Amino acid sequence: MTGLASVWEWIQTQLLGMQWLSDLVGTILERMGLDLTTRVGGSLQFFIYDVAKITLLLWTLIFVVSYVQSYFPPQRSRRILGRFRGVQANVFGALLGTVTPFCSCSSIPLFMGFTGAGIPLGVTFSFLISSPMVDLGSLVLLMSIFGARVAVIYVMAGLVIAVCGGTLIQNLHLDDQVESFVRAGNGANGEEEWVPTRKERLHGAAEQAASTFRKVLPYILVGVGVGAIIHNWIPQAWILGLLGNGNPLGVVAAVAVGIPMYADIFGTIPVAEALLARGADLGTVLAFMMAVTTLSLPSLILLRKAIKPKLLAIFIGVCALGILLVGYGFNAGQVLLGL
Repeated sequence: MTGLASVWEWIQTQLLGMQWLSDLVGTILERMGLDLTTRVGGSLQFFIYDVAKITLLLWTLIFVVSYVQSYFPPQRSRRILGRFRGVQANVFGALLGTVTPFCSCSSIPLFMGFTGAGIPLGVTFSFLISSPMVDLGSLVLLMSIFGARVAVIYVMAGLVIAVCGGTLIQNLHLDDQVESFVRAGNGANGEEEWVPTRKERLHGAAEQAASTFRKVLPYILVGVGVGAIIHNWIPQAWILGLLGNGNPLGVVAAVAVGIPMYADIFGTIPVAEALLARGADLGTVLAFMMAVTTLSLPSLILLRKAIKPKLLAIFIGVCALGILLVGYGFNAGQVLLGL
């Protein structure tokens, strides 16, 4: 058991957390004459290390996820989803969201396609909730920051929100709250499905990795920059006062701050990492991440073009309630179980 624990610790700290990279960056900066104990030195090390770490993980993860995703084109996904009924369909819709694009805005066109193809509304919402909130890439990145136990619980909580939210929306019978042009788009059922070769899948995955990286790089740089400022310039007492366990409304504040922002999971994690390091509660940090990735204002504006205000309000309410429960649940677990 000791040997397995040592191997896992190495995987956690060196392979996923890339502690060797942090040490390397620190050594290079010190040889350049920079004092890492100063705010400027600490900020620069945080920025270079996090950008390099996320970039290395990002290329690998997007390539793998894109390759897996090539087996689930929209036509095939519609056929698979059409075989399930009830909660099973919501579960599969949520799981399908884990192998789709990383940001909420990217998921909305697929949501519209599934809805237009006649997939039950609740199932498409389970997909829409889980796609930006939890994915294969976020699982690995979360493990690199928060550890395997927290990452797995986070992903499971996100899937529960997606399944419960989709089931609730299905039972409310809100099909009339979808804009007519979305429902009229069911002609896609007749599209011929192209089956790529393995070489084409690999080439497509590489192209997708490059394309996605170019799109998310600005958010990574901004996210890491904000994280560096939080990590080295904002007094810890401020973070503790707003997002620490001394403020019972810390989770609410984190969600309220997160909604107006727009970033994918890769741009959000550096900010979350810095907040956690400065003393913010774990549940509060994770609630902030969920709010940014799932309920960002730009994605809600785009979603409004496809659904009517009543359904949009219910979607926001369901997601917000689920995120708040996750946040307070993690905070309680942090105290009681030592998460």
